[in-house]
Amino acid sequence: APNTVGDVRIERSGAQRWLVVNRPAETLWTPITEFWKENGFILALDQSNIGIMETDWAENRAKLPQDFIRSAIGRVFDSFYSTGERDKFRTRLERNASATTEIFISHRGMIEVYKDSSLKEQTVWQARPADPELEAEFLRRLMLKLGLPAEQAKAMVASAEPARTSARIATADGRNVVVVDDGFDRAWRRVGLSLDRTGFTVEDRDRSKGMYFVRYVEPNADRADPGFFARVFGTGTPPAPVKYRISLKSQGESTTVAVLDATGAPDASANAQRIVKLIADDLK
Repeated sequence: APNTVGDVRIERSGAQRWLVVNRPAETLWTPITEFWKENGFILALDQSNIGIMETDWAENRAKLPQDFIRSAIGRVFDSFYSTGERDKFRTRLERNASATTEIFISHRGMIEVYKDSSLKEQTVWQARPADPELEAEFLRRLMLKLGLPAEQAKAMVASAEPARTSARIATADGRNVVVVDDGFDRAWRRVGLSLDRTGFTVEDRDRSKGMYFVRYVEPNADRADPGFFARVFGTGTPPAPVKYRISLKSQGESTTVAVLDATGAPDASANAQRIVKLIADDLK
């Protein structure tokens, strides 16, 4: 199956997929906003100036058991059922010099687990891994919104060939960095999607300088996502985020990804090294 239909094509690198659309980002923003609302999501973030929109946390109702009793009860008592899983999606639009727009969809998930598996008295919300198949499914649905026939959209997502690239941690000037076996353009796309997937807040980006400006909250395995927890239960104080810069520098057919502090100075702190590992693990 072709990976291009009309003015839409799909690209893939490992488990990451994204769309390239031969339309200006300004003309795509409204239909993509409509797309998420039509799929039952509320937009918690809608910033066309930086090309990022993000849904609020939502339960994946498709995972509820469709048994006879639930079917008989109907929607009146739907709130009694819960999957114990919540999902949110971030959409990022990147403008290209060729007047095309790249569209990235990234997933984040939470799962409700018992705090003590033996007592089973209290539950907490914890992060669960990003689901590349969910990302691919919503890319397929977005293709339909952009005018592609259903069968062709499905075939394009299924047949997208993954590029054979790798990422590894190396040492440069006494600190860890990520070396990606990609030229700058593809590495820029892949790192941006990894930042979206792993929960960074991208405040700004400067592609000409190879710089992402991000906010990061140190993860805690015993703590649920503070924003989600506070909105649902009215409690919880989010920890203060720390600002960093993620720098990309091309070296021929490879690109080095480094973590800088808020001022742009090299950062060798434990938190910076944790970020390096986080990015490397997602890029593998």
